[in-house]
Amino acid sequence: MALKYLPAEKKKRASLEAHPSKLIVISNKNRLNNSTYNIKPPNLRGSCMDFPAFPDAPPLLTQEEKQELAATTCSVARYKAILEDKTTAYNDLFHSLYPIEKLVKGLSSVYDEALQAAWTAKQLDTEKSISLIAVGGYGRGELHPKSDIDLLILIDDKASAPKTKIEAFITFLWDMNLDVGHSVRTISECTDMAASDITVITNLIESRILCGPADLLATLNLHTDTSQMWDGHTFYQAKVEEQKKRHAKYQNTAYNLEPNLKECPGGLRDMQVIDWVAKRHLHTHRLSALIDKSFLSEDEYMQIKGAVGHLWRIRWALHMESGRKEDRLLFDHQRTLAKLFGFDDDDLKRNVERFMQGYYQSVAAIQQLNDLLLQHFEESFLSKDDIDNIAIINERFQTTNGQIEARSPSLFQDIPSSMLEVYALQGSHEHIRGMRANTMRQLRDNLDLVDDEFRNNAENKDLFLDIISSRHHLSSLLRSMKHLGLLGRYLPEFGAIIGQMQHDLFHIYTVDAHTLQLVENLRRLWKPEFKQKFPISSQAIRHVPKVELLYIAGLYHDIAKGRGGDHSELGCVDAQAFCERHGLSKQDTALVVWLVRNHLFMSVTAQRKDISDPDVIWEFASYVKDQEHLDYLFILTVADINATNPTMWNSWRASLMRQLYLETKRALRRGLDSPIEAEMLIDEHKQRALEIIIERNVDITEAENLWAAIEDEYFIRSNGEEIAWNTEAILQHRPSEKPLIAITPLGGRNFSGASKVFIYTPISKHLFAVTTAIFEQLGFTILDAKMSHTSDHYTLDTFVVMDSNDNETNLYLDKNRIESIRETLIEQLDSPSLYESLVQRHTPRILKIFNSPATAHFVSQPEEVWSTLEITAPDRPGLLALVGQFFMNNNLMLHKAKIATLGERVEDTFYITDENGELITDTQKMNQICTLLKEKIDRFSQAMD
Repeated sequence: MALKYLPAEKKKRASLEAHPSKLIVISNKNRLNNSTYNIKPPNLRGSCMDFPAFPDAPPLLTQEEKQELAATTCSVARYKAILEDKTTAYNDLFHSLYPIEKLVKGLSSVYDEALQAAWTAKQLDTEKSISLIAVGGYGRGELHPKSDIDLLILIDDKASAPKTKIEAFITFLWDMNLDVGHSVRTISECTDMAASDITVITNLIESRILCGPADLLATLNLHTDTSQMWDGHTFYQAKVEEQKKRHAKYQNTAYNLEPNLKECPGGLRDMQVIDWVAKRHLHTHRLSALIDKSFLSEDEYMQIKGAVGHLWRIRWALHMESGRKEDRLLFDHQRTLAKLFGFDDDDLKRNVERFMQGYYQSVAAIQQLNDLLLQHFEESFLSKDDIDNIAIINERFQTTNGQIEARSPSLFQDIPSSMLEVYALQGSHEHIRGMRANTMRQLRDNLDLVDDEFRNNAENKDLFLDIISSRHHLSSLLRSMKHLGLLGRYLPEFGAIIGQMQHDLFHIYTVDAHTLQLVENLRRLWKPEFKQKFPISSQAIRHVPKVELLYIAGLYHDIAKGRGGDHSELGCVDAQAFCERHGLSKQDTALVVWLVRNHLFMSVTAQRKDISDPDVIWEFASYVKDQEHLDYLFILTVADINATNPTMWNSWRASLMRQLYLETKRALRRGLDSPIEAEMLIDEHKQRALEIIIERNVDITEAENLWAAIEDEYFIRSNGEEIAWNTEAILQHRPSEKPLIAITPLGGRNFSGASKVFIYTPISKHLFAVTTAIFEQLGFTILDAKMSHTSDHYTLDTFVVMDSNDNETNLYLDKNRIESIRETLIEQLDSPSLYESLVQRHTPRILKIFNSPATAHFVSQPEEVWSTLEITAPDRPGLLALVGQFFMNNNLMLHKAKIATLGERVEDTFYITDENGELITDTQKMNQICTLLKEKIDRFSQAMD
């Protein structure tokens, strides 16, 4: 039931409770392009006054149902029927926008009563030394439709367990298809495990009695009290460390595109951490108790309540729609939930973006308060016995135990520029390790002072530049500024991209999270431990004149995402305005604007063009113009690719970027007026190959005779190392043998990731189709392909491949797999008629969601040797084999291919001729090829789904 069909008064509840973008309180001041940047977290007080009245509690079991279920003769089927009926009723209430907190608590009570009845039915109620305890989330009394039912069967140390009855009880629950997690332990066993296991003690903190003697749980609580184990300080440290490890699994960002709403930073688990620490140390049973203890303000409590309530509603919908326990907001779920939550316009992508932006606002609110409260806890009761170490910085700030603190409770109100100064000071003092809780809270409460007058203040502009130029903590400072809302206030254009998702698989973060990750990547290039992975970038960043210009370009490179149009061009306007407003020189401004405009240029050139072609290198060098621009662009591009998706940076992309950078550097040194000639490049590559094969005792005469039969294009596109490797393999191969297959890791034996596969065999039309089909079936992704021919009708084909499941697998180290690949290739190349049945892999779930129509078009290039055909299509197993088959059936010769997989789509470039090796110049024939190929790909994509 979509929300748009609800009565008017229920739609009002939907607009306020289900759509956090309408829940937030927004200042009417200081808007830019209708974007919201003064976001305060959800506040439900007052908003609910006109909501329709609901009963105080949702329906539980009737007295008759309780009696029926408690009977020893009651069947499993009856239990299942009653629980299913109650769950359906609760789901109907959910659709009617019943308060989610009452649903979660009410469903837990329904299961309480069902379990209590089952306990009686299995005659465990007569046992005086055993209790049934709810623990974990169920112990908190929070249950969603498919949540785990975590139980502890607690036994008195002096009693023996009634094993038969317990087994019958647990089996009965399993037969009911409940997702039960259970343990059967004595009080002593629980005590011993709790003393050594943080998970056990955490579960016991949330325990509550369901059946049996209450004194057993009371005794256990005494044995596990803070006076016995896990004092407040130790427990706090363990939970914080546990949270850090959990966050690291999600790249320390709440802004993943398929987030886990429970485990990700800012998820429900973060709020539970606060609850656990408070319960353990303060013995509170309600989060609202933190208001009375001055840890939370009333507004902050309502913020948490609104954000958690929103995530609960999403989680309930996930369980309901998927029919299983599910905490991941997968792409297909996002589409379903966007409609369920009332985002059901014609623009599906926009609906998902609006729904997800509301989700990101809620997790941002939780993450912000998680940071604030954990810091508050540490200061208030974990270090209360220590003597504060206070150091005065200036008349406005001091450090207390190494953390910066405002010296006046009204500092930011009295001197608004201090909101930036507090960050500038952290950036200039390495020893400062964060901000005190009272200062964080004071800063949040004064964000309304960051207006146009504040942004245009000369002192504030200087302070922000000081932050950007910080020697220490830059990436963490920017993240803190974003979390607390200051960054989006000071830079309204950045505030507009907070939570802006990019609905594809290439970008796995929201725009703001990607941007800050890019800046962090730039900072990492200074660290010694990253030199090995990024040797050229790490060296280059030490030589650029003003590294802060890179940080500014990084902040603005995607600033215009989501506005429509070319974000690179639109972003230039904002970047130029920032530079001019902050007094940068014309030269520095021009460089930042150039970087923003061209931040995709180098990666597109490396991945889509043939960078072994000297003309391509010369054109790129002519655009870059000088070494300084090349260095800046190279560093920014490397940081950008690594911030897009952790899997994007692999040995293949690294080799492409390295090759383009080094070849461009050579071209610039040589001078743009002296482009390298093809003959000169051929001689250079051959000379290097000769040096290598002489060292390996290969006959030079035989090598040169072999080279005389190979077309010149091969020597232009292959470096000396590759030529030497191919030559030695061919000369060792007997002509009477089957096809030659040789495999080596890309970049040498110690370079993990991509591998090169070299094939030497008589020319045949089916070769590309068969080879690509085999690689697909063997689980390899093809990254690059090039084909060269000899005068005696042999082909030299080189494929760059990578394991589809592991970007870092070094194929060279797996001798058995190499031999298996060789044997499979040889067998199938000898039996080409079988290749159509080779590709049997299913399309991954996530790729099926994206099925946009394919495009195909010819690209005109100066001094063409081959016709260039570009294809964009959804990524599907077997696609390259299909294209190869199309070329074969239409008498087209393939000479090389550039394969680029960008998330859910491929952008491939094929260099082809007709069967006689001639360019395809007839417009009608070009259009016919494109139309037929596009139709074939679209039919194939639909069939694979």
